[in-house]
Amino acid sequence: MPMTARGPEHLLFLTGKLARPSLRRVLESMAPTPFTWDIHELGLSVAALMTADMIGRRLPDSKGADRVVVPGRCRGDLVALSQRLGVPVVRGPEELADLPRFFGRAAKPRDLSRYETLIFAEIVEASQLDIDAIAARAQSLVADGADVIDLGCLPATPFPHLEEAVQHLRAGGYRVSVDSLDRDELLRGGRAGADYLLSLHEDSLDIADAVASTPVVIPREPGDLVSLQRAMDALDRRGRRYLADPILDPIHFGFTESIARYHALRRARPDAPILMGIGNVTELTHADTMGMNALLFGIASELRIAAVLVVQVSEHARSVVREADQARRIMFAARAEDALPKDIADTLMALHEKRPHPHRSADIDEIAAAVRDPNFRVMLAADGVHVFNRDGHHRGIDPFDFWPRLGLEDDAGHAFYLGVELGRAQIAWQLGKRYTQDEELRWGAALPRAADDLLQQKAAGSTMTHVARHRRDVKEEP
Repeated sequence: MPMTARGPEHLLFLTGKLARPSLRRVLESMAPTPFTWDIHELGLSVAALMTADMIGRRLPDSKGADRVVVPGRCRGDLVALSQRLGVPVVRGPEELADLPRFFGRAAKPRDLSRYETLIFAEIVEASQLDIDAIAARAQSLVADGADVIDLGCLPATPFPHLEEAVQHLRAGGYRVSVDSLDRDELLRGGRAGADYLLSLHEDSLDIADAVASTPVVIPREPGDLVSLQRAMDALDRRGRRYLADPILDPIHFGFTESIARYHALRRARPDAPILMGIGNVTELTHADTMGMNALLFGIASELRIAAVLVVQVSEHARSVVREADQARRIMFAARAEDALPKDIADTLMALHEKRPHPHRSADIDEIAAAVRDPNFRVMLAADGVHVFNRDGHHRGIDPFDFWPRLGLEDDAGHAFYLGVELGRAQIAWQLGKRYTQDEELRWGAALPRAADDLLQQKAAGSTMTHVARHRRDVKEEP
């Protein structure tokens, strides 16, 4: 970074209202810097909408800066703008997260250790499992991020070992809730030592008087927010802790109205602890759950929801606990930094990535032209998959299209290796994901924990051995 006659170079960063807190955080995270800096908000909400003409109209001078840095997506003639302001005007990176790299620094990892929303993870069919199976399920859910194990009681289904299940989990160090609309099961669970009881309403509050468990209260009738508040008032008079649940309904069956109820309850009771059960949305909507979790936990973060009840039953919702754990941490970090929930972590971006193709096709052409050995390289650009060695450079999308061109008919091992790599590359190109040869594709929180652990072990120990086994056994030519 150049020095000026008066000391370190002084930079002026132009931004919009939404990005200003994030820009400040990123710049502060880079300290110490070889330059000084100021931030100027140009009077628009979204920085990406900034243009050189707009800057010319709204920025009369450089405000004492030696250089002006504008957002990477700013369009227009910066040369003319530089001449008008009398100092260089340069485009920064398109994404704020890349600003440290723009100045030759590595970005500091974000702190995702903090969260405030508890995750209740329900074992829906607990009454049909034996104690060992319940304990195994609880261990898995807690490993994925659950804070409370919710024992689901099915209608008209006996649960003779309910007390034993509660006591066994409590002895193992777990917090436990019992989830039933049956008075007898709630009383049995409370007397066995359950930490929470789901769900009571104003006509069943006597159960809360009989046990020490924290009650989760719901409306007497669906959508009846008034009865819920009466139950809350009654528990407040008793001096009892509780969680209030207005009930989140499925899409097309009252979903939007139920979101409005949560908002109304928060406005009416600013300090009340609220629980939101999200299974009616994640389980009953056939769409990938990761985006749903991000949005629902964004709502939970804005409303300061104390706890979320998660159900992990349907095959398409098999990773919701892991996703919920990541979502609550990302939303907490974003809110703590007064920032948008972007560039914090990529664990909720399983299908796509922000920058899937770091190499341009022209860049790969240059790399391929310099190769002097027979080992195949596989790289990805926006125009498709590139496979090359000293003998040729091939472009395509379908792995089968490459087969006649690679000359591997008598090399089964290498053909198998390239088939795997080309399959990964094709998937990455189709979805817009980052591909790096000899590395697994990244699926974030969508990957089951056991599979994720296995891939981590593989990456840590055996990747290079695996790669070397399938490289052609020849020396690189000079």
